[in-house]
Amino acid sequence: MIPALAQQVDSVYRLKTSREIALFGAGAATGVVSLVAGQTLDPLTPQAIQALQRSQLSSVNRNATYQWSPAADRLSDLTFLGTVGITGLVALPTLRRKGWATIPVMFLETALLANGIQRSVKNIAQETRPYVYNPAVPLAEKMSKDARRSFFSGHTTNAFAAAVFASTVFSHVYPDSRLKPLVWGSSLVLATGTGLLRYKAGQHFPADLVAGAAFGSVMGWLVPKLHQRTGRRQVSVAPWANGQASGVYVRYVPVYR
Repeated sequence: MIPALAQQVDSVYRLKTSREIALFGAGAATGVVSLVAGQTLDPLTPQAIQALQRSQLSSVNRNATYQWSPAADRLSDLTFLGTVGITGLVALPTLRRKGWATIPVMFLETALLANGIQRSVKNIAQETRPYVYNPAVPLAEKMSKDARRSFFSGHTTNAFAAAVFASTVFSHVYPDSRLKPLVWGSSLVLATGTGLLRYKAGQHFPADLVAGAAFGSVMGWLVPKLHQRTGRRQVSVAPWANGQASGVYVRYVPVYR
């Protein structure tokens, strides 16, 4: 399986200098925007925090303000790293070949774009995190700049970007593999767990998580799709026999160029 994966990657994806410059440039540009926007973000004052009222929130968002768990916060880092680990397992067999940089470059572009855009939105939106409404949370936590970066979830964005990226790449390289449900299922479970833990930690409202999951999924699918070689499908015909019967097996297979 591993040698086969290494052999097939070059025929499925192609790096193109102009496209890679554009993608890396876009990632760098959004990163600069996020840094500039972050300079305009001022932390909440004690008076502003005191004026916040849970009653002004919808019932769904109000429930999030009762959540606060530093342990869940730390655990969300681990589940996110788990999705990145799956990406690494998908890319690992290709690292000994001439075109070893293809998948790492694609993943780096995905991460730069996902983080640059979501951080820019966070620093522009300046939405207050749920835990700021919670009287059990220390005031010092509420007065940090990060307390105003709720929308949308960076952890969830990155987790779903990694999960969908790994699963999409595996599906492109191994379109007939029986392991596809396992790769998709395990990566999406970890990504979903990351989002739920961020909610439990009091870091995000539900809309923050939904937006992060949707945006991250789009980025994880889009970058591999942009690099996929164009191709057509041709008919593959092969005889088969099981000792009791015989016949011809016909299927359509992708042929890339």
